[in-house]
Amino acid sequence: MFNVLLEVCVCGCVCLCSTYVCTSVCMHWSLTVFFISECQLAVTHLASQSDSEKHSRLLKTLKLLIRMKGLLLLCLLFFCGGQRSSACPHLCSCDGSQVDCSARSMSSSSLPARFPAGTTELRLHNNLLTTLPNGLLDDLTSIRSVSLHGNPWVCDCGVLYLRAWLRRQPTSHTSHLGVNCSSPPSLRGRLVVYLTEEEVLDSCYYWYCDLALASQVCLFVFVLVQAALLVAVIVFLRKFERLSKEAKKTTEESFTEADGPRENEYSSI
Repeated sequence: MFNVLLEVCVCGCVCLCSTYVCTSVCMHWSLTVFFISECQLAVTHLASQSDSEKHSRLLKTLKLLIRMKGLLLLCLLFFCGGQRSSACPHLCSCDGSQVDCSARSMSSSSLPARFPAGTTELRLHNNLLTTLPNGLLDDLTSIRSVSLHGNPWVCDCGVLYLRAWLRRQPTSHTSHLGVNCSSPPSLRGRLVVYLTEEEVLDSCYYWYCDLALASQVCLFVFVLVQAALLVAVIVFLRKFERLSKEAKKTTEESFTEADGPRENEYSSI
């Protein structure tokens, strides 16, 4: 039992220095070695014991196996999470604590969700970035330099996070250099870090403004349709009234013409 636990501990230490794949392989190997060794040990003891003792020993062995399996799986998740957080982002190249994502035609939607926690230099210049997701750079406590120039930044409400992050940086940092607005036209060429909050808010464009405008247009069209239907009904009623009067007049004239010959016949008699 001691040898098995020793092998598991050694494998766990090796996992700390391995990559994600190596970590998974080592942990699975630890599980396999422990389970096989424990089963062999249990079979050896069971062969020399009575039925009741075999049953008790088997239950203890199963409980121990379940506990060790849960512990090792938790360790596996912990190691895997650590490896993922320090992995180099997709589409980027890493050299130590330097992460280079420059000139990759990356847009704001294809930007990595996170960067390694120990990053000291991050290069995001010469891409197609228009905004930065909120909180993207907040976990980079060791960052010393971020290059953001050469991107078509849109200075609307989406640039507020980038502006706030740049304003929090020490004056010795040059991350704000070259971070100019590409749109709207009223702010084109302005440095993002020097924008006032009022200027940014004035250029904000909200989707529900379009919805309100569309609602007003639909309401106006609806009122026009209702007015047209009302006019059509009024015209129809007037035409119907005129036709009714003409029909009544024609009927009366026909009755009058029919009564004339009859009166002449009665007078002759």
